[in-house]
Amino acid sequence: MKKIFAFFLVSLISLAGYSQCAMCKATAESNANGGGSEAAGLNSGILYLMFIPYLLIAGIAIAIYRHKRKLERAKGA
Repeated sequence: MKKIFAFFLVSLISLAGYSQCAMCKATAESNANGGGSEAAGLNSGILYLMFIPYLLIAGIAIAIYRHKRKLERAKGA
């Protein structure tokens, strides 16, 4: 019963999120067509939000690479 409730709840959340994206896109398009600058701010915000996960993934990849290289050097010496 709990799994069905959780599935139903997640389904509702995803539908609500999808509709908000469509509304945000429509608002940004109408603002850009009207000569407003809110669309540029929205694009900058999206880039800012996407920068953090990529930075974290790159940091983890560098740490793994350095750790493997350190193990190989210790193994060869």
